[in-house]
Amino acid sequence: MSRPKSRTAAGPEFIHLRVHSAYSLSEGAVPVKMMASLCKQQAMPAVAITDTSNMFGALEFSLAMQDSGVQPIIGCQLAITSHDGVDRSGRKPEPDTIVLLAQNETGYRHLLKLTSHAFLKSDAGETAQVPFEVLEKHCDGVICLMGGAEGPIGRLIANDQMDAAEAYVGRLQALFPGRLYMELQRHGTPLEQKTEPGLVEMAYKMDIPLVATNEVFFPDRSMYSAHDALLCIAEGKYVGDSDRIKRTPEHFFKSTSQMVELFDDLPEAISNTVVIAKRCAVASKRHEPILPTFSSADGLDEAAELEAMATKGLHIRLENEVFTAEMDETARSEAAKEYIDRLNYEIGVINQMGFPGYFLIVSDFIQWSKENNVPVGPGRGSGAGSVVAWALTITDLDPLRFGLLFERFLNPERVSMPDFDTDFCQDKREKVIRYVQDKYGHDQVAQIITFGTLQARVVLRDVG
Repeated sequence: MSRPKSRTAAGPEFIHLRVHSAYSLSEGAVPVKMMASLCKQQAMPAVAITDTSNMFGALEFSLAMQDSGVQPIIGCQLAITSHDGVDRSGRKPEPDTIVLLAQNETGYRHLLKLTSHAFLKSDAGETAQVPFEVLEKHCDGVICLMGGAEGPIGRLIANDQMDAAEAYVGRLQALFPGRLYMELQRHGTPLEQKTEPGLVEMAYKMDIPLVATNEVFFPDRSMYSAHDALLCIAEGKYVGDSDRIKRTPEHFFKSTSQMVELFDDLPEAISNTVVIAKRCAVASKRHEPILPTFSSADGLDEAAELEAMATKGLHIRLENEVFTAEMDETARSEAAKEYIDRLNYEIGVINQMGFPGYFLIVSDFIQWSKENNVPVGPGRGSGAGSVVAWALTITDLDPLRFGLLFERFLNPERVSMPDFDTDFCQDKREKVIRYVQDKYGHDQVAQIITFGTLQARVVLRDVG
């Protein structure tokens, strides 16, 4: 008699493919590191991140999962505008929700393009969304889950528009041949119960594989009330209000056994989660900084240009801010030596670490701002410790006079990208951004985001 195989030997039974991290802003309540812990606790070898309309957490998620020995699956939940049919009131429906998972590097880049389009092209105040015709151009290397009861097929089935639903599935089949799945969810909502028979029937009729997901918004059932309060804070509503977004207590990170039991009548929907995970093999990685090239008017390379401009700028600073009328040549030479030595040391470090172009670019747009009546701050943070930055007029603080250290900004023993904290007048900062975009290329300039977190004091104030 052969020994029964353990779960490990048989392989995983279920993989979560629909998890909202905390980067589903004011909606998801699963920090990325917690996702890794949940997978380890439940011996789940892979997991997908599918935040709403964004890829904010892709890099952090990939690194955290790899550190924990868990396969990261990068995806997103995306709103698609394709208004086949109308609802019962005759109004055009809201955008439809589908889930896209990157299979490879090509698919990952397509997701980046789709989410960028959603935010850049959507009107202010509306859900970030992508027209179907844009989706058509960015579907290679991508697996599509059709969104379950709240997706486009579920919407049409709920409105008894079966022909339109079948036509929509046909359109998606053409975009995702062999990469399209009919998604089923069982959170216990009336809409799910109403639409599931139609979803299953259509899947079998059109030869679409089923896949079971649990849309995860919080780590465990005990967090339901806290998550509900988060949704209220996001909308400015009260818990007792009926006209607000609500989730069920079932929207948590269920265990494999819970999901297997929940879909015991459709085992293929469970096993297909593992099939999908095996089809995905891409992760975000850290890359070396990619900076635009600074073009010298004299044809010098960036290192030579930095040395020439910094040396010239330092002499101007010394004449205007360090030397006094009482100083003779000897005194001037002695006063200049410390600055020149520091300048040469910094230039050596900057060139060694490969950042001369960065200093030149920052100096360029700061000088342009000052010449075009855009108020600029004198310098803030560790960048104020650089004599090179002072010589290039990036900062206006003499670092030697105030005893500021260059190594706090750029240290050859700790390689990291330098970062000047620069303040511009809020009324004219857009002019600076446009200048940088026009000079260095719109495809090489991007704005960054700072994420805020809800601290206990703020939450207590908002919850009341």
